[in-house]
Amino acid sequence: MWKRNIVLWISLALSSLFVVVGVVFNQWLGEKAAIFLDFAVTYFNWFYLLVGSSFVFICGFLIFSKYGNIKLGKDTDKPDFSTTAWISMLFSAGMGVGLVFWGVAEPVKHYLFPPYGEGGTIESANNAMTYTFFHWGLHPWALFGIVALSLAYFHFRKGLPSAISSIFHPILGDKIHTNLGKTIDILSVFITAVGISSTFGLSTLQIASGMEARWGIENTFSTQLMIISFATIIFLISSSTGVNRGIKYISSLNVILLFTLMLFVLLIGPTKQILEIFISSTGNYLGNIVPMGLKMEPFDQEANNWIGSWTVFYWAWWTTWAPFVGSFIARISKGRTIKEFVIGVLVVPSLISFVWFSILGGSAIHLIHEFQNTALADNINADVNAALFAFFNEIPLGSILSVLALILIFSFFITSADSATFVLGMLSDKGNLNPSNRIKMTWGIISSGSAIVFLLAGGLDAVKTISIVVASPFTFIMLFICYSIIKSLKSEFKVK
Repeated sequence: MWKRNIVLWISLALSSLFVVVGVVFNQWLGEKAAIFLDFAVTYFNWFYLLVGSSFVFICGFLIFSKYGNIKLGKDTDKPDFSTTAWISMLFSAGMGVGLVFWGVAEPVKHYLFPPYGEGGTIESANNAMTYTFFHWGLHPWALFGIVALSLAYFHFRKGLPSAISSIFHPILGDKIHTNLGKTIDILSVFITAVGISSTFGLSTLQIASGMEARWGIENTFSTQLMIISFATIIFLISSSTGVNRGIKYISSLNVILLFTLMLFVLLIGPTKQILEIFISSTGNYLGNIVPMGLKMEPFDQEANNWIGSWTVFYWAWWTTWAPFVGSFIARISKGRTIKEFVIGVLVVPSLISFVWFSILGGSAIHLIHEFQNTALADNINADVNAALFAFFNEIPLGSILSVLALILIFSFFITSADSATFVLGMLSDKGNLNPSNRIKMTWGIISSGSAIVFLLAGGLDAVKTISIVVASPFTFIMLFICYSIIKSLKSEFKVK
C-alpha cells in the first residue's frame, strides 16, 4: 500500500515541508503570501468573479437539462444514506466552522464598512445582509458541487478510481494513469491538506477566544496548541470508526446543536425583524445575484478594494476547500440523480446559511443600529475571532449560549477534521473508499501541524492568505473539470 504509492509519499513530503518551512520561516512565509494574494486579487479579480459565476450557471444548467435524471452510479443503485443524514454530513463538512466563525462578524463588518455608501445606515444594513448571503450562498456550493459531482460520476458510474485525476479521463484518456495524472492528484492532495489546516486554524482561534471571553482563559499560543492537540486526539479516534459511525453521528449532532442555537436566539432576539431580514435579504440576493456576481468598480478604487478583499477573497478561499469538500460529498452521494444531487448540494445548505446569518447577524445589527450599542460594534471590529461571544454577552442567556456555541464549534472542528483525514486518505491511496487508519492518522497529524504553522505565521490573516496562495492553481484545474464533466455527459447521452 505504501511502497509504490507515489502520490502518497510526494504529497506527504510536500505537506511536511510546508510545516517545516512554516515553523522555521513563519514570518517570511506570511509576508510573501500576502504579497502574492494582493497581486492576485488586484489584477485577477475579474477572473475569479467570472469563474465563480460560471460554476453557478453550469449547476443551474444541469438541474434543468436532459442530464438531470442520470444517476451517480448504476441505474439500479440506491443512496447509501438517508436524505437527512446526507445533508447533515455535507453541510458539516462544507462550511460549518466558517458559519459559526463569521455568523456575527461578517454582517456587522459590512454594516460598519460597506462596499459603497455610508456605514451605519439603513442602506448599509440591508446591503450587509445581502452581501453576506451572496458570499455564503450558491457560489461556494456550486464550486463544491462541481468537484463532488464530477468525482461521484466518474467513480460510481464510470468505474474509475475516486481520484481528482479520474475526472480528466474524457480529456487525457489513459494518461490519467501516468505521471501527468499523478501530478494532478499530488497537487490536489496538497491543496486539500492546506485547506483543511485553515479550517483547523479558524476553529482553534474561535475556541480560544470563546474560552477567554467566557472563562477568562488567556488566549495565547500555548492555549491554542492545547486545543489543537486535544481536538486531534478526538478526531483521530472518531476517524478510525469510519463514515457510517463517527462522521455520521457527529454530523447529526452538529445540525441539532446548530438549530438549537438558532432557535434560542430567534426567540430571544427581534423575532419579527429576523423573519423580515430573511425574506427581504433572500429576495435581494436572488434579484441581484448576476450583477453582484460580476460586479467590479473600475472607476472607484476604494470600492474595488472592498470587492477584492471580500468577494474575490472568498471565491479564492472556497477553492482551497473544493478538493476536500467535493471529495467527501462525492463519497456519500452514490445513487442520487444529478438533479437531486445539485439541488441538495446548492439549495438546502444555502437556505440553512441564510437562516443562520439572518438570526445571528441580523440580531447583532439590530442591537447596534436600533439601540446604538457602539460597545458591541467596537468589540466586533477589534476582534472578529470573539465576535460571536461579544454578541452573546449582550443578550439574555448569553452565558448558556456561549457554552453551547463552544460545543458546536468543537463538534464542527471534529467533523471537519474527521471527514478531512478520510478524504486525504482516499485521495492519496489511489481512490480507496476505505483508506486504512494508518494513512488517515498520518494525515491527521500532518494537518494539525499545518494548522500550528498558520497560527505561528500570524493567526487569522495567515490562515486566509497562505491557504489561498497555495490553492490558486486549482482554480484553473476547476475550469477543465467543468469541461470534462459536460463532455462526458454529452457522450453518454448520445450513446443512449
